[in-house]
Amino acid sequence: MKRLLAVLLCAFLLLPQPAKAEQTDVPAQAAYLIEANSGRVLYAKNETARLPMASTTKIMTALLAVESGRLTEIVTVVQEAVGTEGSSMYLRAGEKIALSDLVYGLMLTSGNDAAVAIACFLDGSTSAFADHMNARAKALGLSDTHFVTPNGLHDPDHYTTAKDLALLGAAALENPFFAEIVRTQYRRTEGTNPHTLKNKNRLLWEYEGGIGVKTGYTKTAGKCLVFAAERGEMKLVGAVLNCPTMWNTAKSMLDAGFRDYCVKPFLTRDTLFSLPVKNGVKKGLSAAPIADILYPTQTDGGETYSVETAFDTLTAPVRTGQQVGSVLLLRDGEIVKTVPVVACETVDAVGFAYYLKKAVLSFLE
Repeated sequence: MKRLLAVLLCAFLLLPQPAKAEQTDVPAQAAYLIEANSGRVLYAKNETARLPMASTTKIMTALLAVESGRLTEIVTVVQEAVGTEGSSMYLRAGEKIALSDLVYGLMLTSGNDAAVAIACFLDGSTSAFADHMNARAKALGLSDTHFVTPNGLHDPDHYTTAKDLALLGAAALENPFFAEIVRTQYRRTEGTNPHTLKNKNRLLWEYEGGIGVKTGYTKTAGKCLVFAAERGEMKLVGAVLNCPTMWNTAKSMLDAGFRDYCVKPFLTRDTLFSLPVKNGVKKGLSAAPIADILYPTQTDGGETYSVETAFDTLTAPVRTGQQVGSVLLLRDGEIVKTVPVVACETVDAVGFAYYLKKAVLSFLE
């Protein structure tokens, strides 16, 4: 049985109104911005409209390659990949190149040929790879995304939303090697036909804290961009679709996010709770949250926060590391973050051996 205990502070923070600006504020057909560590939405416009995504598709292609565990393997470039229309890393048929270098070519120079080479290497064909992409999208909860190609060349059944695209970018950035690739400015590949690569993402040079992610353009999709920047405890990830001023728009959205929000610590993992235990050799135990509670709050005016706990009624035995409850962060009365609380020690149940030991000790006294 759960019982809700208000045990900590109620922090009254007067912060700006939610940063869902009017749709006319951002000159994109669709846009979305989140603080990635918390998932808090900072801006949204037409965020669930299904639209073409152009080369931002390659975020998923790269993620699948990185997650394959085959990055050190050598790929022999198939003829199908050579001469793929649009942006290219200029692969040659029969060329041998590490899968990791293909991913660099995919993400830095937006190689459409690299996308086909990766798809054929990992799944045998671009159609089979598209099935793989869609399965991964479903696993990530991207319900309004459907892939047909590994590179984003136009197909009417190939689409996403600004929301799904930003969430995909945030999920991909959790992979350390993916994050390393998309923040790389220059790369020289190895193999039978070395390539010198320069990242097309201007934010890596032009925006403080820029860490990625991917550009995109076709005549149908317009200019598309998934972008990210990190400053201190805040990591912002956003997406704009069909945005003629994508670079300036991305900078403006990031500026607003960093200006209007700051990460506030509400609780540390070092916080200890003392909880009662029934039928145990001890009457209680200590417990602690498994992580700090950090959350982006508006920098001036309008929100109320409180930290509360919900603990289980404990009966021995209880083991170290066992979840015994949760710490909840509430914003204006609604739960926005939940962190499990676990036991810091083991408490065994009382039994015959316990009572026998207690009797012997009492006799010896």
